Amino acid sequence: MTSVDLVVVGAGVVGLAHAWHAARRGLSVAVVERDEHAVGASVRNFGHGCFTAQDGVAFEYAMAAREEWLKLAAEAGFWLRESGTVVVARHEDELAVLEEFQDVREIQLTDDLPVAGLKGAHLPLDIRVNPREAVHAIARLLAGRGVAFHWSTNVLTVEPGLVRTSRGEITCRAAVVAVGHDVDRFFPGLAERHEVLRCELRMLRVAHGGVVDPAVLTGFSMLRYDAFNRCPSTEKVRERLAHDHPELVEAGLNLMFTQLPDGSLTIGDTHHYGRTVEPHRPEHLDELVLTETARLLGVPSLHVLERWRGIYASAPEPFLTAAPAPLTRAVSVTSGIGMTTALGLAPAVLDDLLQEL
Repeated sequence: MTSVDLVVVGAGVVGLAHAWHAARRGLSVAVVERDEHAVGASVRNFGHGCFTAQDGVAFEYAMAAREEWLKLAAEAGFWLRESGTVVVARHEDELAVLEEFQDVREIQLTDDLPVAGLKGAHLPLDIRVNPREAVHAIARLLAGRGVAFHWSTNVLTVEPGLVRTSRGEITCRAAVVAVGHDVDRFFPGLAERHEVLRCELRMLRVAHGGVVDPAVLTGFSMLRYDAFNRCPSTEKVRERLAHDHPELVEAGLNLMFTQLPDGSLTIGDTHHYGRTVEPHRPEHLDELVLTETARLLGVPSLHVLERWRGIYASAPEPFLTAAPAPLTRAVSVTSGIGMTTALGLAPAVLDDLLQEL
């Protein structure tokens, strides 16, 4: 039987964030992950630290997380770009949002655009990482510093002071369950009370010949990031896009892309919500995304290299941090911004949890 101070269930970015901060506080930590390495939402996203467009407590977590990402990239040796984000205005109402956004955040309007548009806003604090390598590099760093990883191991029950797994029991002083949308597998009543759903997003990787250093957001993105809601003109953008592109707005399109180190672009993404995600999705939604992205890039068509779907937790509140049992916390980022905020959220969770010890 293994004994540690803290067991973390889940080796995605939320779980690793808690392991990182706990280890830095001198706690002994074990991470239990059902797969042989992280394969969920933490490796299926844009790799975009979209700090500037968050609002409220999410903005606080995001800005704290930014500093941690820089530390981790330096210590773990993974690729990170501090190239920011360009939000492109392709319509006068979108330009009005960007002009209003200058009163919300310290940004600069720019004519230096990597795509076609009237004007853009550069958000200099945002970052990019390669999500296909970053979480794995963090796990290796933590393992090298004494965090015990139990890969390919299912957690059966989480009880105060004890985590039962498919490979044996681990005694602990405290536990953090960071399994994203699968929180309902462990604590179904808690998930129901917090109205946790699964959000399926569809993404693609396409070939591209040029260099686009910043992440690129569009008017569709303005409808999905909370800080833009402070801008009065955002509602005009919403109304126009709903009129001109009803199917894309209904599908929750966030038309954006980021570039991977090999030059290809990660593009997307559409969203579909439900307690259970159905396996079949219509191809025409991907075709619409490809068409809109090609128009954004000013090219006739795009060559698809990969397609995939991600699934993350969604709920009315952006974060679920609950105590289903003594010395236990269930933690999910329920707003699709886990990469952006988890490293800032984890210290607040640990502060609260360790008060019980």
